[in-house]
Amino acid sequence: MTAQIYIKIPDGLWKGFFQLGIPAQEVVRKAKMPLTVITESEVTTEQYIRIWQAFSDIIDNTGAGMLMLPTAIETAQYPPPVLAAYHARDYRDALNRMARYKKMCPPENIQIVEKGTQCTIEVTWKNADLPVPPVLIGTLLVFLLELGRRGTGLPIKATSVELTHSMNQLQELEDYFGCPIKVNAERNRLTLNREDLDRPFISYNDELLEILTPVLDQTLERYRNSPSIKEIVKWILKRSLTKENLDLQDIASELGMSGRTLQRRLTDEQTSFKTLLMEVRHEQAREYLANSTLDLKEVAFLLGYKDQSSFYRAFRFWEGNTPLNWRAENNINK
Repeated sequence: MTAQIYIKIPDGLWKGFFQLGIPAQEVVRKAKMPLTVITESEVTTEQYIRIWQAFSDIIDNTGAGMLMLPTAIETAQYPPPVLAAYHARDYRDALNRMARYKKMCPPENIQIVEKGTQCTIEVTWKNADLPVPPVLIGTLLVFLLELGRRGTGLPIKATSVELTHSMNQLQELEDYFGCPIKVNAERNRLTLNREDLDRPFISYNDELLEILTPVLDQTLERYRNSPSIKEIVKWILKRSLTKENLDLQDIASELGMSGRTLQRRLTDEQTSFKTLLMEVRHEQAREYLANSTLDLKEVAFLLGYKDQSSFYRAFRFWEGNTPLNWRAENNINK
C-alpha cells in the first residue's frame, strides 16, 4: 500500500470558483464528494483531481476553463506565496519564487531551465499514474504567463506551449499565449524569450518582500521537515495518556481536523489510533519501569489504565513477562 499524498487546498480556490459564478457546493456535488470537503484544509490527491475535473465538466470548454481563474482573480486576492512572486524584483525572480514556494502545495512541480535565448518552464506531476485534468495543468501555465504580464505591465507572449493532452478548442488559448499550441506533446511546457525574464516588475515591493520572504521560507522548511501524522499523534498521546476516556476525536480536535480525516490519514500510513495508543503505552511502560522511584500503581495510572490488573495484562502481552520480573531482569531496583 502506497502512502497517500495530501494536498493543501490553495487559498482562494473556492472563492475563485464563486467569482466565476460557480458555487463550491456545485463543484463538490459534481465531483460526487461530501460537502464537508469544502471546510477541509487538505484533501487527498484523488479528491484534488476530482475537484478540478468537476470544474472542467461544469465549464465544458477546456481552453476557456484554463483562462478563467488566472485572468479573473484580482491580485489583491493572491495568497502570500503568490503575492511574494507578484511583488518580486523582476519576472525571473517571480518565476523562481513560484517554483520554490509551489513545493508547499503539491502535487505539481515547476522546473525552470534557461538555455540560449529561451526559458522553458515545465510542469510535472508527483504521481504520474493519476490522470491529470488538462484544465489543471493549463491553468498553471496560463497563470505563470499572467503573472509576468501583471508584474511588468507588458503584453509578454510565449514562444511555444506544449500540452500532453489533446484539445479541439485552441483558438482562444492560442490568442492568449500569442503562439501556436502543440497538443499530444511529451511534456507540459511553457517557453518564453529569456530576455523577458530580465524585465522589472512595476509591482516590486522590497518592504513587503522583507516581511513575506522569511515567513514563507520558514514555512517551507517546516513543510520539508514535517513529521508524519503517525509521529505527531504519538507525540500528543504521550502527553495525554492520563486523560480520562482518551479517544481519536480528542487527538483530531487538537490537530484541528475531523476524526474522519485523522482516521483516513492514519490508514494511509498503514496504522490506526488503537495501534498507536498501544505502541505509546508499551514504550512509556518500559521508560516508567526503568524509573525505580515509580511503583507499579503509579505506572499504571501514568499509562492511562484504570486499574493495575489491566496494566499487568497488557504488559504480559507486550513482553511475555510481568512488570515486576521485567524490572528485576533489567537490574532495576524497586
